[in-house]
Amino acid sequence: MPRIERTADAVWEGNVARGSGTLTAGSGSFGALPFSLPSRIGAPEGKTSPEELLAAAHAGCLTMSLASELTQAGTPPTRLDVTCRIVMDEVEGAGHQIVGSQITIRADAEGVDDAALDAAIERAHEGCPFSTLLRNAGAAVQVGRS
Repeated sequence: MPRIERTADAVWEGNVARGSGTLTAGSGSFGALPFSLPSRIGAPEGKTSPEELLAAAHAGCLTMSLASELTQAGTPPTRLDVTCRIVMDEVEGAGHQIVGSQITIRADAEGVDDAALDAAIERAHEGCPFSTLLRNAGAAVQVGRS
């Protein structure tokens, strides 16, 4: 696989408590997604957060990894539904840290029994760069079926 580089831009105006910002993808796939401290730590109210974007990235990466594993096994998926929950918490002496990523998967693929699906999920998890990044950073990464 070739080296992959992507960019995103953040613009912030004001102080952290009352200010707000936008996040824009360099690809143009999304633009000016609003975010703020109140929407990050409280109700989202239609705004995103860095944690939500990390959850989307991890879910997307693992989904593609699992689709690849199932296809290589000769049982390509007809549908994968993957949900990721990123958990940030206070860590003593270290401030707020990403401490976990919890992934649940629902997979539809003809000819795959439970054991084969579980094995494909494990291989996908081991091969997913976002799972590896989070594990190497000390976050607990849990992957399971719904």
